[in-house]
Amino acid sequence: MFRTVIIGSGSYIPEEIKTNRDFTVHDFYGEDHKRIESSPDIIVQKFQEITGIEERRYATHELNSSDLAFIASQIAIEDAGIDKESLDQIIFAHNYGDVTKHHIQTDAVPALASRLKQKLGIFNPSCVAYDLLFGCPGWLQGFIHSDAFFRAGIAKRILVVGSETLSRVIDPYDRDSMIFSDGAGATVLEYTEKDLDSGMLSASAQSHCVDEAGYINFGKSYFPDSDPRIRYIKMKGRKVYEYAIKNVPAAMKDCLDKAGVDITEVKKVFIHQANEKMDEGIIKSLFRLYGLKEIPAHVMPMSIHKFGNSSVATIPTLYDMVIKNQMPDHQLQTGDIVLFASVGAGMNINAVCYKI
Repeated sequence: MFRTVIIGSGSYIPEEIKTNRDFTVHDFYGEDHKRIESSPDIIVQKFQEITGIEERRYATHELNSSDLAFIASQIAIEDAGIDKESLDQIIFAHNYGDVTKHHIQTDAVPALASRLKQKLGIFNPSCVAYDLLFGCPGWLQGFIHSDAFFRAGIAKRILVVGSETLSRVIDPYDRDSMIFSDGAGATVLEYTEKDLDSGMLSASAQSHCVDEAGYINFGKSYFPDSDPRIRYIKMKGRKVYEYAIKNVPAAMKDCLDKAGVDITEVKKVFIHQANEKMDEGIIKSLFRLYGLKEIPAHVMPMSIHKFGNSSVATIPTLYDMVIKNQMPDHQLQTGDIVLFASVGAGMNINAVCYKI
């Protein structure tokens, strides 16, 4: 049986470490543009208790999102052992394009996928490069798109990349700024016949775009004297949390049901690294849908504690680390079933059931 298979992966974790202590010198303001009276130390402490984030990574000044993607893609192509000219498509998931350090203007013309193809030195004109904007689930949606193109006979091999430099679009006066980070992950997908029916088993995707469309957006700084023309990433944290807890587990179960897989057969759940408490809540809700209260140990790898939320890059970087045995307690073997799932701006949700 032919299926969509990951034949190579790569990631790039930026070198600059930003700890929670670095934020204790900030003054934070609320959505009402009033200064939050709690001391920065208390705010940072509560932030860590809720999100689990201790530190995050920022790209150095000379690197843009397309540069991070280039590094991750080179590793993925080498890992796959393929000729880069054999790629039929490059799908580049991101949110803000290339944002130069110390500037807030986003740049996505030409498309980041075009820039990546140029950096990789791919000359094949039949290798079509384009961007995908789907919020944090962008890389996973690229996975789903690839499977559809494969089944339609349009492509046989696709590079799917998720890269972002969120550190360059954050409002330093907003507590949520501590969540976001930078990074890139890449995978080479191929439509091929494999033993043990490995590959993509099923997928599920949803969009809720009524009131939910405003949960994550671009808005002005919370600092009252800021320039209103300059916009930053903004998030209604409570709304996002409630939305995710309600909707993501159902989408994950729908994906498993389509594959005919029970939750007890899933070895690992690779979920978007958004917030530790939220991700734990999603997993608990998912298992409750199956009437289960006990969650297996080590079923959910987490990288958010040290790497923060790098949006489209969290899942592919996490997968790359696990598949290359870089995370103790998290190993995968041929035949293992894993579940990918994400949620983000839109609001959008998706999930993929995959057999190693």
